[in-house]
Amino acid sequence: MVDNKKPAEVQTQTIPVKNIKVHRPKSGGVEQYKPRDQIYVRKVKGFFQNIRRKMNIFFLAMFAALPWLQYNGQQAILFDVGEQRFNIFGLTLWPQDLTLLAWICIIGAFLLFFVTTFLGRVWCGYLCPQTVWTFIFIWFEEKLEGAANKRKKLDSQQMNFDKFWRKALKHSCWLLFSLLTAITFIGYFTPMQQLTIDFFTFNASVMITLWILFFAFCTYGNAGWMREIMCLHMCPYARFQSAMFDQDTLTVSYDYRRGENRGPRGRKVDPKELGLGDCIDCNLCVEVCPTGIDIRNGLQYECINCGACVDACDGVMEKMKYEKGLIRYTTETVLKGKTVHILRPKLFMYAIVLVLMVGFFVNDIVSRVPLQLDIIRDRNALARENIDGFIENVYTLKVLNKSQQQASYKIDVEGLAGYEWQGDRVVTVDAAQMHTIAISIAVDPYDLKEYMTDISFVIHQTKPANNDVIIKQSSVFFNKR
Repeated sequence: MVDNKKPAEVQTQTIPVKNIKVHRPKSGGVEQYKPRDQIYVRKVKGFFQNIRRKMNIFFLAMFAALPWLQYNGQQAILFDVGEQRFNIFGLTLWPQDLTLLAWICIIGAFLLFFVTTFLGRVWCGYLCPQTVWTFIFIWFEEKLEGAANKRKKLDSQQMNFDKFWRKALKHSCWLLFSLLTAITFIGYFTPMQQLTIDFFTFNASVMITLWILFFAFCTYGNAGWMREIMCLHMCPYARFQSAMFDQDTLTVSYDYRRGENRGPRGRKVDPKELGLGDCIDCNLCVEVCPTGIDIRNGLQYECINCGACVDACDGVMEKMKYEKGLIRYTTETVLKGKTVHILRPKLFMYAIVLVLMVGFFVNDIVSRVPLQLDIIRDRNALARENIDGFIENVYTLKVLNKSQQQASYKIDVEGLAGYEWQGDRVVTVDAAQMHTIAISIAVDPYDLKEYMTDISFVIHQTKPANNDVIIKQSSVFFNKR
């Protein structure tokens, strides 16, 4: 007799694969592939859906309100691509501060990896804009066309006045909400108040108008028509998430040991007498799923961890007077009856890297000087002799004020003795502006011992006084051969 059992070490590392039978529609007795059936998402209430709705309302309100906030007399958050500067409350970022943007992207990526390893695709289910806007559009459907079964019945009817006005009003609401979304989004890249006035008075530029209409069309198409197609076929996150999952990742799962065998029964009937599990096969978990999957078939990449099936199943279990949690947030390890390992190496490493990245980012912010000096030499003549017999070098200095308030700066030179300065030594630069000055430095040739002398331009802020705003930029002073 041959023992086909695998070693214990292999069994603990392997996630069992569940074979799912896919039913495809047939036409003329021939099985054909049907790419997509419209999903009529059924409304469900429960603990996790309350959390999701409150989070959606909060972040949607933030998205709509932030472009309108003012700080120091200007828009608090403005990513001005035309002027090549980002204003984030009291912080102004320029192309020279690209490292800060890189740190933000890296931190965001590792935070997503960390959360996914620990909690699965909660980003998709609770915070992803595609999910948020999809549920908003479904809310319009429910208010204007009724519950899921009524919407399905309405779509199957021939066009009549009742169907026409409901559909027309629904799509009008979708288009209006998409337009407001697009205007708000563009308001992060151009002054929001002027943008709103110009757009609704038809004074906006052609380019701005085209961008608004483009994003409105994308919102309308993605949330109104494509919906789960974006999650299943276009979003790359659904494809590479499996690389971050393990048997201890918290995901929405069906307790097949407790639920099988499935089957309908009365409330007062003992399922054990019928040889049944706790699942009554009501199919409600499928009807409330925004991606249209059956969570009872096991972990699938289409699942966005929104918890809708959890709330639906808990409601059924409560009515049947069974214990809740037949479908719940749990792990493969727990479903096998083993102990879950929360502090595992992969999660620990993600946390360490995340803390380090945040530390580097904070250090860059703290050590950042809101001032920049660029030095351009006169390329026509490296050095020349003036009427006094002194050796003269000409420089063009570009002083960039990175702060959001006007400031005055004083410029000095180190590395030269007894030099004469011609040009402004104190400059006043408006907030987030650059000031260009031309200066010349003359030195007695007897004080120059070499052909090239290393010098440094030192610029520090004098008004408002701030000893921390000081930079030193190196350059060269040439002697005449």
